[in-house]
Amino acid sequence: MVDSLFKPAKDNINKIIEALEKQYPYTAHSTLKHENTFQLLVSTMLAAQSTDKIVNTISPELFGKYKGPEDFASADPKVMEKDIRQTGFFRNKTKSIMGAAREILKNFEGKVPSTMEELLTLPGVGRKTANVVLGERFGKQVIVVDTHMKRISHHIGLTNNADPDKIEFDLSKIIPDEKQTSFSHKIVQHGRTVCIARRPRCNECTILKYCRYGQKNT
Repeated sequence: MVDSLFKPAKDNINKIIEALEKQYPYTAHSTLKHENTFQLLVSTMLAAQSTDKIVNTISPELFGKYKGPEDFASADPKVMEKDIRQTGFFRNKTKSIMGAAREILKNFEGKVPSTMEELLTLPGVGRKTANVVLGERFGKQVIVVDTHMKRISHHIGLTNNADPDKIEFDLSKIIPDEKQTSFSHKIVQHGRTVCIARRPRCNECTILKYCRYGQKNT
């Protein structure tokens, strides 16, 4: 039975944001190690169906070997597959990354584009990857729907959708424009430290009273 004090998340989004900001007061950034926009793009593509931790273990050597779009575009696919094998789905990722590098050289003068529309023209780049780049490197307000955001936004009742793109659009209607990137980062932090997928610490959760999942399971 849901607690009688349960407060629907959509009606209390500003209080949820305030609670998360108090719990995670520091400015958060992507945990993917990178020195420029292209490196972040590649790292985010590699992190799909993998983890930032795994990507960070191979990225120093990878970016030491392939300096920029030119090197990635002209690489030997078989060699690159071995270089990124640890991240999984290495054949598809190699094809996508090399394709994206070629498109960047061909259509964007060697620079990663700065709009959603342009980023989505790159092979292997979906809205999640594009939003990571736009928020981290171009300072735009974005909602990044990774595994944490997908799980937690559903738990607390901000969306009933499972599709990441639909979740993004649902949240864009609820989260104030100026808070979207910060909210995305803080949800990731919350997912890693409190609302852990296999063992959520609901009794330690600062937004428990707004969470339909937590109210049903505590």
